[in-house]
Amino acid sequence: QVQLVESGGGLVQAGGSLRLSCAASGSFRSINVMRWYRQAPGKQRELVAIIYSGGSTSYGDSVKGRFTISRDNAKNTSYLQMNSLKPEDTAVYNCNAEIKVTPWRTSDYWGQGTQVTVSS
Repeated sequence: QVQLVESGGGLVQAGGSLRLSCAASGSFRSINVMRWYRQAPGKQRELVAIIYSGGSTSYGDSVKGRFTISRDNAKNTSYLQMNSLKPEDTAVYNCNAEIKVTPWRTSDYWGQGTQVTVSS
């Protein structure tokens, strides 16, 4: 069994910063790709950021220049550093990981979600 545990959400004022963490635990061989998604009430879930095993990254247009995704392979953890937060960033944030469980099986896992609220 593999679990993703998120932390770091909370309430901040516009212009502030938060760092979200997503730690993978359990039995697995490696983590291929890690992603962060978010979903605001009444809106479609959107992809925020991606980081690949080699370290390359990609971001959604709405967060470019403000958010940074990173990973610590030794800790099996991904981070989402969120700066210059706007009220529009308010959403439930979920981490996702594509994990190699066996030599021939890769499975997709999701964290439980963490609330980020940005006040004006």
